[in-house]
Amino acid sequence: MVTAAPDTKFDTNARDLFQAAYENRYTWDSNFPGLTANVSVAINGVARTGKARINGDLTVEVSMDEPQLVERTSRTPSGEEKTVSVDEGQEWLYNQLRDVVTHRKRKTFEEAHGKSSFNLGATDESGAVEILVTGDSMGSNYKVRGKEISMVSRVMGRIGFVINHLDHLDTGEGYISSLYTAVFRNPMNDEIVRQARFEDIYEKIGNYYVMTKQVVQSNEQGQTKNYEIIFSDIQML
Repeated sequence: MVTAAPDTKFDTNARDLFQAAYENRYTWDSNFPGLTANVSVAINGVARTGKARINGDLTVEVSMDEPQLVERTSRTPSGEEKTVSVDEGQEWLYNQLRDVVTHRKRKTFEEAHGKSSFNLGATDESGAVEILVTGDSMGSNYKVRGKEISMVSRVMGRIGFVINHLDHLDTGEGYISSLYTAVFRNPMNDEIVRQARFEDIYEKIGNYYVMTKQVVQSNEQGQTKNYEIIFSDIQML
């Protein structure tokens, strides 16, 4: 039986397009020293202060000046209810800084996507080209417009999300997404769990662009929350 050879040119075109956009992102190099900052975290207009630190190894430490613990009850996959005490402001700050580090951490294309295969999908009305990925454990797909990744679709365990990038900061050393929306769904039934709109402001401190402010508008099952994080007195380590 004769088997047709795979269309490697088709795959190569998709891979090259995605790699060019991936490598056009702004990331911190291996000399990034880390930083410390004072922080104001506001949830629905109620502001609190704290401290944040990103270490040279890109681990994150945060603390609030006056901890405020609340009880939160959730249900485990087995159906069992679990109640824990959390500081919502500290939790939000930590999670957002972890996201910052994830996107600024430099990884070569081979490290991040070397095991994946890519194919071209449809082109939408804005000119963004869909990049279909196989061999990715998180079921990721993307759209690329020019040399920027304009959409990310991914499934991570019990949550799936689509992020659409609406605006960017051109640093001269790569772009940073500065305005984007996220829609989170239950991948089992496609029900929308949460929607959010993010606006990130970056400024150059020393040799590196770092976040100085983030504003998030979130709607989770009809409950609206507004978050604002402001970083001040930023010192590179």
